Amino acid sequence: MLAKPKSEAELLQRAQSLAGFSLGELAQREGFSIPKNLKREKGWGGQLIEWCLGASAGSKPIQDFPELGIELKTIPIDSQGKPLESTYVCITPLCQVTGLTWHSSNVYNKLSRVLWIPILAERQIPVEQRVVATPLLWSPSAAQEQLLREDWEELMDMIAFGQIEQITARHGQVLQLRPKAANNKARTDAIGPNGQIIQTLPRGYYLKTRFTAELLRQHFQL
Repeated sequence: MLAKPKSEAELLQRAQSLAGFSLGELAQREGFSIPKNLKREKGWGGQLIEWCLGASAGSKPIQDFPELGIELKTIPIDSQGKPLESTYVCITPLCQVTGLTWHSSNVYNKLSRVLWIPILAERQIPVEQRVVATPLLWSPSAAQEQLLREDWEELMDMIAFGQIEQITARHGQVLQLRPKAANNKARTDAIGPNGQIIQTLPRGYYLKTRFTAELLRQHFQL
């Protein structure tokens, strides 16, 4: 694994140096074994890119490059540059949410500065032939942050008022809350409709594809 990048410029330079390589070429170079498919190893591509860039956070709930204040997000795209799926941001607390503010939230922390690594990853392309595209270093504009904040505040209000089971993926303009668990048996505490503690699936925040598609379109003038 590379040493941690010392600056934003160094990180971006490393990311740009990966563009044009296939995941197979990078895996071979770094000694990673290549899975036949990603059903059981969905995060494999992201872990490979993290390794190539010297990310230090691992699975901790902090930014991937905490010293630089930068989060890394790989994003699968089609040949037109459109995202193929929503982008996972972070797990959300479902209890003890009183007093949480947008600026103290993990969503704000994770999305304040993001290094996006698009990967050409249409379903029919074998894992090892998927190609890393040009990276993008991004911070939300005032308008983008306003949309994110409105969605986050609305969803956190619903959690606080015991409406967790009423939240669907359709809620939110650009941010959605969905179950995030290895299987349906995973359970965590949440606030129930009468303020009591109930058991429910863990939930995670995701960016909707319309948001990430617009973000990529603006940057690359697609």
